[in-house]
Order: sequence, then structure tokens, then C-alpha cells
Amino acid sequence: MKIIYVISDATGETAERVIKAALSQFYYEEVKVVRLCQIHNDSDVQQAMTVVSHDPGMIAYTLVDPALSQMVGQMAEERGLYAVDLLSGLIYSLSCFLGATSQAKPGLLHRIDTDYFKRMEAVNFTVTHDDGQETQYLHKADLVLVGASRSSKTPLSMYLAHKGYKVANVPLVMGIEPPEELFQIDQEKIVGLLIDPKRLVEIRTSRLISMRQSPRGNYADYNQVEDEITFCRRLYRQHPEWMVIDVTNKSVEESCSEILRKMVAREKRNT
Repeated sequence: MKIIYVISDATGETAERVIKAALSQFYYEEVKVVRLCQIHNDSDVQQAMTVVSHDPGMIAYTLVDPALSQMVGQMAEERGLYAVDLLSGLIYSLSCFLGATSQAKPGLLHRIDTDYFKRMEAVNFTVTHDDGQETQYLHKADLVLVGASRSSKTPLSMYLAHKGYKVANVPLVMGIEPPEELFQIDQEKIVGLLIDPKRLVEIRTSRLISMRQSPRGNYADYNQVEDEITFCRRLYRQHPEWMVIDVTNKSVEESCSEILRKMVAREKRNT
């Protein structure tokens, strides 16, 4: 179990959220975040560093008092501990840019725009629910993308997540029934992705070659791919409530914009 210590002059809640958002990019679950809060003087710093030294880990600190921030950095270096200052560099850059000095008031960091945390929460959800994972929580998603393998489900999901939408994606595999949970949620949340078979063959072939695998199997066979797309089209027709998007030769940004436009249009029709 690895430990990341948050040393803060306030609650440390904001710093912990930032760290957990960053941790979501790693498939490494055995990380514990420990907050050492209300650090206001040298004695507090000494006590916090004693705790860290007893059970060493990485330090992330947010101290607006430059003297205390420097003290933590110096003590961490002396003890061979890895430490990162989450705040001072940003404050210094903003000070230079704005031509003004900071207020140096502990706790102000906690007021970071709530939209930021909404996006981070969405990213966490989307990473956890990628490629058919955790389907029992599909009802918590704002959108659920479905489609054949390599039809841009994951990159499109992540792009939407960074806009604040909780997105799950579920692969559609010919011959295998989609998870039951997919049909138990609000069907207007589901987006079916389509792509031209020739383009999908190109994408899959490139993927196999990059992985040093033979592209001659069924995965990149045109007839097989065409059957998969036909299977997807048939399923989409059976569920007219689903939004259908053709992603052929479209950038992720273009596909995302189309989804959001259709969402707005649908909301207007429903009101």
C-alpha cells in the first residue's frame, strides 16, 4: 500500500480531490490518501513530518505561507521524501501575470470552481465504466455509448467526460446479448455509434499492426466487420429512442458536438 500525504493549512479536501482525479488516470488501486490539516506554524509542520517519516510516502502540500511551504520542501528533501508543491508555483505565476500579490489566506483554495470538480467526478465515473465495466451502475450515467469495437466509444466518452458528463460505454458484440442493465435505464440516454465498415477495417488493421499482431483474422476481416455493423444497425432500429451518430471520418470533437446538439434539440421537444 502506497501513501500520499496531503499537508494543508485548511481542510486539505480540495488537494485530496485533485490528487484522486489524477490517480484516476492510473490502474493502481493500492494508494491511500492521508490528510494532515490545519498546518499553521513550524510546530505543526514538525508534527506532520514526524507522521510522514514514521510511515514514508509521497507528500503533496498546499501552504500559502511561503515560509511553511519552504520548510516542508526542505524537510522532505533532507529525509529523502518525494514532495510536490501544488500551490506555490501557480500563485507565483498568477502574481507575475496579474501584477499583484496574493492574499495568502489559508482555505481560499477550497473555493475552486465547482465545475472543475464536476468534471473530475465525471472523468472518474467514465474511467470506471469504460468498455462495459460496472454495468450495474449504468443508471447513474448521463450518457451511455454503444457500438462495435474500435468505433470511438472510449475517446468520445472521455471527451464528453471532460465537459462534465458521466459517460459509460458498452461494446456490442455480434452473437452476445448486451447486458440487461442497458435496457433498464432511460433509453434516451443511449447513443448508438455507427461507422463505415471499410473505415473500421482500416482502424482495426492499424491497431493490430501497432500491437504486432496479424491483421488477417476475423477482427479485421471486411465481411465480419460488415456483419457487425449490420448487427448494430438492426439493434438501433429496434430501439428508436436511442440517439444514433455516424462517426465515420469525424473527429472526436465533431462527434461530441453532434451528440450535444441532438441532446439540446431533444430536451426542447420534451419541454
